[in-house]
Amino acid sequence: MNRHAIRLLALDIDGTLLDPQSKLSAENLSALHAAHAAGVEIMLATGRRHDFALPVAHEIGIPAWLISSNGALIRSSSGQDFYSDRLPAETAAKLIRHMYEFRSHAVLTLDRKGNNALILERFEELHRSIARWIEINSAFIQYISPLEDALVEDPIQAMYCGRVARMAEAQQRLSQANFLDEITIMKTQYDHRDLCILDILNCACSKGHALRRWAEHHGIPRERIMAIGDNYNDLEMLEFAGVPVVMGNASVELKQNGWKVTASNTEDGVARAVEEVLGLAFSS
Repeated sequence: MNRHAIRLLALDIDGTLLDPQSKLSAENLSALHAAHAAGVEIMLATGRRHDFALPVAHEIGIPAWLISSNGALIRSSSGQDFYSDRLPAETAAKLIRHMYEFRSHAVLTLDRKGNNALILERFEELHRSIARWIEINSAFIQYISPLEDALVEDPIQAMYCGRVARMAEAQQRLSQANFLDEITIMKTQYDHRDLCILDILNCACSKGHALRRWAEHHGIPRERIMAIGDNYNDLEMLEFAGVPVVMGNASVELKQNGWKVTASNTEDGVARAVEEVLGLAFSS
């Protein structure tokens, strides 16, 4: 692969760019700087909300655009908006009512600053699964009961989070909804943590749709886009990219698509892929 063939590198954050301790290694950082120096645009594509992903972009130290909330928002690291694809409040209300028995697993994400960006009805069930997340985001969480009262504007997304078996039940309940044509259901699962996250987005919203929208607007053919990911929510992004790369720690299903598999996120898989696919040399 000629190093000039790739114009855009789209990267998942958790499980891909960051190691299991959510740290950015010196090797991965050096690789991204080498790619940037070679003229490759760096784009982060994550299930995190924008403000929660922003510190990673700042740590990289390269001006970058972020696809956040699994494709619902495209915003630069400097705060410039490109596109948003919010979940209509009316649809979100249908969802909350339909998923009544799972409301203790629910989080609404709003495009706000401060302590009302994340809305929960109660935290007991969520605390059992994502205690660290609740601790880190405590300054942004507001508790509103019933949850429907928070829908004074269109949320970025809704999320249901819990143990794998419980979220399998949630998926089954979701499959019975009479408004499936209004939503996208995006799953992220970490079996070793017994954790499953179901993001509910607007219809046809995903990392892949967002990446396509960005690429078409900027005239970047998909053949010149490289994407690296590790989980189910990266599937559409990997399918769209001309050069898809799957992490060594990726789910088994992603490894069965015939895509290139790099090292795991404990072995600087992003750096290895950049070095091999882009033909770039770098030093940490």
